[in-house]
Amino acid sequence: MSKTLLSTINSPADLRALNRDQLTKVAQELRSFIIDVVATKEGHLGASLGVVELTIALHYCFDTPQDLLVWDVGHQAYGHKILTGRRDSFETNRKLNGISGFPKRAESPYDTFGTGHSSTSISAALGMAISSQLKGNFDKQHVAVIGDASIASGMAFEGLNHAGVTKANLLIVLNDNAIGIDPSVGALKSYLTKAKIGQKPPNDNIIEALNFHYEGPVDGHDLPELLKAFEKLRSIKGPKLLHVITKKGKGLKQAEEDQVKYHAPGKFDKTTGEVLPKNNEGLPPKYQDVFGLTLLELAEQDESIVGITPAMPTGSSLKYMMQAFPDRAFDVGIAEQHAVTLAAGMATQGHKVFCAIYSTFLQRAYDQVIHDVALQNLPVIFCIDRAGLVGNDGATHHGVFDLAYLRCIPNLIIAAPADAIELRQLLYTATKNLQQPMAIRYPRGRGKILDWKADFKAIDIGKGRCLREGSELAVLSLGSISSHVSQSINAIGGKFSIAHYDLRFLKPLDQELLESVLEKFKNIITIEDGSIKGGFGDAVLEFAQVKNYQGRTYKMGIPDRFIEHGDTEELYNIAGISSEQIKEKIISILSQS
Repeated sequence: MSKTLLSTINSPADLRALNRDQLTKVAQELRSFIIDVVATKEGHLGASLGVVELTIALHYCFDTPQDLLVWDVGHQAYGHKILTGRRDSFETNRKLNGISGFPKRAESPYDTFGTGHSSTSISAALGMAISSQLKGNFDKQHVAVIGDASIASGMAFEGLNHAGVTKANLLIVLNDNAIGIDPSVGALKSYLTKAKIGQKPPNDNIIEALNFHYEGPVDGHDLPELLKAFEKLRSIKGPKLLHVITKKGKGLKQAEEDQVKYHAPGKFDKTTGEVLPKNNEGLPPKYQDVFGLTLLELAEQDESIVGITPAMPTGSSLKYMMQAFPDRAFDVGIAEQHAVTLAAGMATQGHKVFCAIYSTFLQRAYDQVIHDVALQNLPVIFCIDRAGLVGNDGATHHGVFDLAYLRCIPNLIIAAPADAIELRQLLYTATKNLQQPMAIRYPRGRGKILDWKADFKAIDIGKGRCLREGSELAVLSLGSISSHVSQSINAIGGKFSIAHYDLRFLKPLDQELLESVLEKFKNIITIEDGSIKGGFGDAVLEFAQVKNYQGRTYKMGIPDRFIEHGDTEELYNIAGISSEQIKEKIISILSQS
């Protein structure tokens, strides 16, 4: 069997040794390689298929890693990884101890900047370009590849605004495919849509107005045209932008036709492209769907309810309300800061605003949560999805800091439902004369309860519940990790008398319940799927200290380090909060008592 060209490429230097007429064959092989691996190992498919030719052209024309290449977000960087020495390890992508699904500086010198969140590439590449100038290197090339969804974010505009008044040797490649994870939205998207290959947008060019040299649009799947454009731009000093039009999912018919589904389709047949069926019959719903369907139900009964999400209508399941009430549910694009302050503005006018946002992305709107919502005591409801460890996306996407970073904010109620029914009831509770902001955090994936559509019943704010009586040790849990605790206690059996309390609220804490626990138990364990520094356990310890508690308290949570990628259960084990480790901790404490 003859060697493929791709099998001979172990670095971009090998790619640059090829003749130009061989690059089309490399593109075919690279696209097939990505499809073959992702079909069985899973991952982000459509974005990387859409930039195969662009990736080859970049590494062929620029002297990477001496020239610096930054990929925005990184969903599209699979081809980049394969061409930069990670072809043989690509099957480990997103697996425990394997390569990351995103660019990562510690992994390769070709990954010049770690990404995972959007719209950082322009600022990062500009910083590198200015640094090169300060060192006297005016020939080094600095390239940021950013999508049309990401460039609409505020941070990207901040970078563009600064770059336009510098002489930095910066090239921005705008990968325009009219979609992020969901279709792009907003006025900039409408503007870019008017651009055709070989024809600039008909109105005044917004990029040129920012003092950028503009080239394009060019066909992002036409290698000769890409090579020609990059060769020209290499010789032009100062900030410049190449507008490239691509098709997400290029080369796989189904991925081209259903770009949302094939962003990360799971396992699929590499020959037919059909996603392999999953038997979800009889399984509990995903937490995101409990949120989305409950919010729709509430919105049908209350016209004052509105929903907002920053570019995650499918991932958050706000799509259900958007389909039913398009005038009351908004995808604002990759704009977390705007989403939060938009919610605050609507709340001043009496609307009940549910802002659905991933935990890791809410970090990007921290000032808005404090300054625009909490300081004004506006009753915005933050529905914080993907809380806790999220699995294969890794450190950039784990939602482990929210409990700690929200707990210090005055006026803010913080709730974490143990199960789908609690989530449903908390959403209902938030519609009942809420007078202050509220955060409700819940995890990625499915719950444990099939029959979750219970009749609506308000939950008392700041009140926990006893799930299991006991006398020797009390386990206090917050959120969905409650199920791990129940499994652990059940596995121990009747050997010890163990109580289990679901606190429900981090803020306000149920002080009455905690006082009774402190009086009754000499051994207490707190468990959370959030940072062990500053979170639920510390809140309980602070209360115990005030009450001069003389017993022993043990905290379990995410340790003070970044947790990498892997299957969720593997990561729970690494973090020390798996059901088995909780069981071992309980037995160890009681065996010493």
